[in-house]
Amino acid sequence: MKNLDIKFEDIPVKKLSYKPIEKKILSLIEQLKAASDYKTGLKVINAFERYMSKFSTNVTVISIRYSLNTTDEKIAKYQDIVDEMSPLIGNLINMWNKVLLKVPFRAELEKKFTPYYFTMIENSLKSFDEKIIPELIEINKLSSTYDKILGSAQIEYKGKIYNIPQMGKFAKSKDRNERRDAAIKVDEFFQAHEQEIGDIYGKLVLLRDQAAKKLGFKDFVELGYLSLGRVDYNAEMVTKYRKQIAEEVVPVAQKLCKAQAKRIGIPFKKMYSYDYNLMFLSGNPEPIGDAKYLVDSATKMYHEMSKESGEFFDFMKEHHLLDLEARPGKQPGGYMTFLDDYKFPFIFSNFNGTEGDVSTLTHEVGHAFQGYLSRNIKPADFRHATLETSEIHSMSMEFFAWPWMKLFFGKEADKYCYGHLVDSIQFLPYGITIDEFQHWVYTHPRATHEERCAAYQEIERRYTPHKVYPDEMKVAKHGGWWMRQSHIFGVPFYYIDYTLAQVCAFQFLVEMDKNQPKAWKKYLKLCKCGGRYPYCQTLAKNHLRNPFEEGNVAKVIRPLKKILNRFDESKF
Repeated sequence: MKNLDIKFEDIPVKKLSYKPIEKKILSLIEQLKAASDYKTGLKVINAFERYMSKFSTNVTVISIRYSLNTTDEKIAKYQDIVDEMSPLIGNLINMWNKVLLKVPFRAELEKKFTPYYFTMIENSLKSFDEKIIPELIEINKLSSTYDKILGSAQIEYKGKIYNIPQMGKFAKSKDRNERRDAAIKVDEFFQAHEQEIGDIYGKLVLLRDQAAKKLGFKDFVELGYLSLGRVDYNAEMVTKYRKQIAEEVVPVAQKLCKAQAKRIGIPFKKMYSYDYNLMFLSGNPEPIGDAKYLVDSATKMYHEMSKESGEFFDFMKEHHLLDLEARPGKQPGGYMTFLDDYKFPFIFSNFNGTEGDVSTLTHEVGHAFQGYLSRNIKPADFRHATLETSEIHSMSMEFFAWPWMKLFFGKEADKYCYGHLVDSIQFLPYGITIDEFQHWVYTHPRATHEERCAAYQEIERRYTPHKVYPDEMKVAKHGGWWMRQSHIFGVPFYYIDYTLAQVCAFQFLVEMDKNQPKAWKKYLKLCKCGGRYPYCQTLAKNHLRNPFEEGNVAKVIRPLKKILNRFDESKF
């Protein structure tokens, strides 16, 4: 492990070269083949882990620096090399895994690492083969191109230039004309790039479909699930889960939309999509300070929350592992990633002066906190939970932060908490819209861009019928608003994970409402599990309701109505 005194900006970024990496991994593969006993084999496995930790850290540093400034030509070239190299490295890891599955001391390794470790390996072998490397290289390049298009957005508004996240502040304005103009400006950006983005996605879909068929799958759906490590649920289970959301949550969300229209003084049937960005007539709650103030407030909060969270947040600040403010050239969105060699979590976001800054900070801190608590788990593959489990950590942390919202919003703390819960409930229908759209796309891979937009429009109208777009928002109006959801391009089928996690996070909210210390203890246990178990097993071990089981969504949503009713909307 590297020197822990280092700051992020001092971590060297190195241009990668495939040949020496290939030579080292092939050497380790030969050593593993030659290992005839458990003790010798374990030494080789540990050496492989150390080397891959070093490699993955360099890749992650490049990725972070590229997202921090997509206009940096040097880093962009480094990222291009990574995009080309990653599938080749994946093939080498595939070769390693094939040998690992057949070692004569596998039973002893299963005893040490658990059978799930080998289930993960077997699953990865099903989803990768060297014959799909050409497709994977091109997929990586196209995904990076999409990121660059969005990251380099320059939207002229009121005499200044803004990127997409920076436009968010105007989108939530109390002034309806400003909300409308901001929404149109963003739509105009997508109008200007619609053909380019549509072409990129069309190529991505065909490449993924082609890769799936090379591997013997009917279409990309099953391969996409395997690629995400989903070993204990499938697309059929997700379809039934979406049905639960449609039946139990969509009606609740529609009632909340009608209540919102009433609050802001616009007849429900005359509300446009941009109007839903404003939660309250008095204006959405805004943080009472800048980025430094928010970090200082978070420091106080996490020290009061628990010993573990306080030490963690000090660690993040000490090593400069927070890059939070929006700026030109920076990729949109927010994420947490992990630098294996340093055992550093890293948080990336785009603060724009709205309440979303606080939600994003607490969300990404949830991811990072889990990474910090699990940083010493061995093998390293068990440090990182499956995606849908990881989102439980982040979304639950958003709720655990509620008692400290006065630090961030002052007298508008209750307004924030109410709006946050409403927004979280309303998110579920949007989340299943994105998921069902992706399932349609990959079962109709040769559809045109226009057909994809029509399909999205039909799905959107079923799950979020309140959304009406003005004629000037041409892209959104004809069903093209999916183009701004980056997950669709970079990580197919990921988005349903947020909804699955949200259902679990709601359970933590209800539990903390009854007994906060008990709920926090349960949360710490979940975080410390890391990725030792697949999703459904993780839920069972941590006594959380499984969203796939019939009736569980209704059981989770029901108590939320009581929490909502405790807020006095008249004060907002």
